[in-house]
Amino acid sequence: DRALALLAAGELSVEGQVPWSSNATFLVTASDGDLAASAIYKPTRGETPLWDFPAATLALREVAAFVVSEALGWRLVPPTVLRDGPFGPGAVQAFIPHDPDDHYLALDRPDAATTRRLAAFDVVVNNADRKAGHVLFAADGALWAIDHGVCFHVDPKLRTVIWDFAGQPLPDDLADDLAALADVLATADDPARQALDRLLAPAEVEAVVLRARALVRDGRFPEPDPERRSVPWPPV
Repeated sequence: DRALALLAAGELSVEGQVPWSSNATFLVTASDGDLAASAIYKPTRGETPLWDFPAATLALREVAAFVVSEALGWRLVPPTVLRDGPFGPGAVQAFIPHDPDDHYLALDRPDAATTRRLAAFDVVVNNADRKAGHVLFAADGALWAIDHGVCFHVDPKLRTVIWDFAGQPLPDDLADDLAALADVLATADDPARQALDRLLAPAEVEAVVLRARALVRDGRFPEPDPERRSVPWPPV
């Protein structure tokens, strides 16, 4: 709660631009009195237009991914808010200190329980760009997932480097969480549903519910679709 409050209301000062991002991305400091923290700021005006996603919606999708992660109780996405900033409205996300060389494909044995959650999460949000570098391992060993600007499309878009569990049974605890998520998001007056309604199109919210229920019904992690590209490029 303190992190979200600081991200939402703290003063943002730009420290520098992330040069390798495909969209305008800035490292900022959010400060409020003696309290300060680093964050990543992605202004909507700096988004590169995409042919298959509506313009000026990537920041909204970043925040929507955080909402779904929290609704599941999985805490995979760092605290993320939508707010005005130095270059206009955009997504502001808590920065996770990490070694960029410790990406998903570079690790011998990432925690299987957490990565199963992440694999299921990407199915539900329909992540079109789960690169290895979008999985961060913090100094305390926690796993965090970032860069969710191209999620929540109504058409199948899943592209990911995490196919480790393809075809394997979905664990019961994940199935229970996903079923609960579907029920929550099908309830119009639920706070998570209301938050997604402010961020996504109605059909996109409904698609989250349908994908969650389909994954529970199938009882297995999906396998790559041979008819379409299933791994993002570049993979890291």
